Amino acid sequence: MIRVLIADDHKIVRDGLRRILSGTADIDVAGDAASGDEALALVKANDYDIALVDMSMPGLSGIDLIKRLRIERPKLRILVLSMHGESQYAARALKAGASGYLTKDSAAELLVGALRKIAAGGVHISEAAAASIVSSEQKPHQTLSDREFEVMRLLVEGLGPTDIADKLHLSVKTVSTHKAHILEKLNLGSTAELVRYALEHKLIA
Repeated sequence: MIRVLIADDHKIVRDGLRRILSGTADIDVAGDAASGDEALALVKANDYDIALVDMSMPGLSGIDLIKRLRIERPKLRILVLSMHGESQYAARALKAGASGYLTKDSAAELLVGALRKIAAGGVHISEAAAASIVSSEQKPHQTLSDREFEVMRLLVEGLGPTDIADKLHLSVKTVSTHKAHILEKLNLGSTAELVRYALEHKLIA
């Protein structure tokens, strides 16, 4: 039996995933969490085979959550289920320790297949995402650190430095420094240009 922890801040999503997986004989939803912090606490207290996690949740989330879960339980397999396109996060998620990446518009059968594949020791990722990962041509945004990438995503979503600082538990000064580094690395002059860059490179869901 594959024991799965579902971590997503939307109850309707958790309930939907639980319903999908309840129809399988070999997968058991052994827990669910509404935040990254709650997911980490459950992983510390229980044994799961796979954590099915959303990338964007209140508090601890994204790449930071993947890294923390892997530190806590090195053998835990992680499947990211996200509304963000694979071009944004798949490579970073796998590098951080995830075993697969699925977008939320994927079919239910694909989710079940991905969980089984990961439980058996495999990695799940789309052919398009795999091709972009092995491509030798590095885009400017791929030079950003994980933290810079997260700050960039939130800037593009319209959050200001204060909101980003609250969300990521950083100081406003640190966020402003990250923003300056992002613009410098991408050779951009403003947040408006950053939004345009994100649209051109399909970094906006």
